[in-house]
Amino acid sequence: MDWPADLVGWPHAAVSRRIDARPHRWHVQEMGAGPPLLLLHGAGGATQSWRTLLPLLAARFRVVAPDLPGQGFTAMGTRQRCGLAPMAEDLWRLVDTLEIDPALIVGHSAGGALALQMALTRPQGAGLRHIVGLNAALGTFDGVAGWLFPALAKLLAMAPGLPARAMRAGATPRRLDAMLAATGSRIGPEGQALYGRLLRDRAHVEGTLAMMAQWRVDGLLARLDRVDLPVTLITGSGDRTVPLRVSAAAAARLPRGRHLPLDGLGHLAHEEDAARVAEAIALALDTTTPPDRGSDGDLAARAAE
Repeated sequence: MDWPADLVGWPHAAVSRRIDARPHRWHVQEMGAGPPLLLLHGAGGATQSWRTLLPLLAARFRVVAPDLPGQGFTAMGTRQRCGLAPMAEDLWRLVDTLEIDPALIVGHSAGGALALQMALTRPQGAGLRHIVGLNAALGTFDGVAGWLFPALAKLLAMAPGLPARAMRAGATPRRLDAMLAATGSRIGPEGQALYGRLLRDRAHVEGTLAMMAQWRVDGLLARLDRVDLPVTLITGSGDRTVPLRVSAAAAARLPRGRHLPLDGLGHLAHEEDAARVAEAIALALDTTTPPDRGSDGDLAARAAE
């Protein structure tokens, strides 16, 4: 994608800017005032994923939302740093360059795993107070992502460029609608068009595939008991990509973890019903008492009110 011409028509392009922080050239959107909150999108998405949730959170926080390396409008400086641990290190370098100290990190899908990895990467001296995962990818990918991403990653290793061409050719409205429906979410024509725009961009597709090819969560999962800060894992009951049980199991292993299920929403819950997700995030952050393992039901009931 060229810069900045291709930002025309991109959600919240007016608050976009480019930041050089080794080794990448990041596209970042920033909105609001208050405690810094870092938003991390999932694999295959970009800042467009936050188009409705971003202004809602900005009413309370200074929200910083980057595109992950190689995805959206962030230019990947090297293909060798698209795994979980290197990406977490590079995100810390980005926020240091921005001279912010995130108090909160909200991550969707793979972004949820990145948020937890960031907490492990810098456990001392950071002002991080809470992590929220939205359908966090803390296990193997089920559904469409379970077979699509690994297969394409292998193809990419054998024949660079072929999977990207295949995905761009397959980004027809009908096929894209079926792919998004496989996540358990319906996000409407605007959301579908934005994902189609991403899938037709070769750099974005290859950046996503590079991330999936290097994605390993075993090390993170083995160290969940070392994440010593409040973590709320919000899930959509209709998620067909990352089953609800994944977050439930992870929350049980986190010292200060809790699981908050939301009925009727899929993997892209924050794009389906941003207001409801924003309320759930606010509830989680406002619940400052140490979590009681028996309190998850009460928390879920309050979120549904």
